[in-house]
Amino acid sequence: GATTFVGPLAALGIVREMGPLITAILLAGRSSAAFAAEIGTMTVNSEVDALVTGGLSPIRFLVVPRVLAGILVAPILTLFADIVSIIASMFTMLIYGIPFINFYNGMLSAVDVEDICSGLIKATLFGIVISAMGCLRGMQTGTGAAAVGISATRAVVSSIVMIVLVDGIFAFISYKTGF
Repeated sequence: GATTFVGPLAALGIVREMGPLITAILLAGRSSAAFAAEIGTMTVNSEVDALVTGGLSPIRFLVVPRVLAGILVAPILTLFADIVSIIASMFTMLIYGIPFINFYNGMLSAVDVEDICSGLIKATLFGIVISAMGCLRGMQTGTGAAAVGISATRAVVSSIVMIVLVDGIFAFISYKTGF
């Protein structure tokens, strides 16, 4: 009789943890590396120095738009990942003989708006961390073409470590506050 609880628990786990976490890891591998490589190439080619010489702030023109993009895109991609994951879970449960309606009713009883908001807040924090780490590593790029590759690798690794750290802090705060 425990199979009726698998669907609601899967949906709850997807919305609160797995959707934001998987989306963040994919964004770290894609966007953080791209930000680091792009800004790193600009650093190697002295384009960042040209901005400073022209009296423009590289933080304002290079970092802020990317961080804002991370804040905007991460929750949207997390919602998409949640929907796709829940549909995939429904089909998986159908293979095990649990009808869609049972999964759906169980999901409605287990997942609240608070759970969805918790996942979206976490995704927003992950978006900030991912884009900021990519920009930071891009600004720290040394000289030469190899430095750009090293910078991109460091951006991905740093982003994933920070995702784990932020997730742990968020879990602790959620546990203490009941959110």
